[in-house]
Amino acid sequence: MPRFLILMVEEEHFARWDAADEALRERVFADFRAFTKAVRERGRFRGGEALAHPKEARTLRADQGAGRQITEGPYAETVEQLGGMYLVELPDLATALEVAALLPREYDLEVRECLDVGVPDE
Repeated sequence: MPRFLILMVEEEHFARWDAADEALRERVFADFRAFTKAVRERGRFRGGEALAHPKEARTLRADQGAGRQITEGPYAETVEQLGGMYLVELPDLATALEVAALLPREYDLEVRECLDVGVPDE
């Protein structure tokens, strides 16, 4: 079964969440539960994580020399930042899009199929 990575992107997530009332927080959690249930009914839930604030990120930049340069902050300085991700196994892209649409509407979502590049499991 194909694997899909669902990336969740939002502007100012942490400020908006801190200001959210209890009703909004419960609706967001209900959306997450509906998504998880739909994935489990149609395929396999492989994992998911919320990410720390982008200012906590460290980026290892490509270097033509022997090492890598480490910089503070996210890979790209943009208004929108990655806030979380899910890895799911579902029958096809149409199903992945269908269940991704259940996630909270505050997020923009990017859905990508994962490629099998032949790296062996241990």
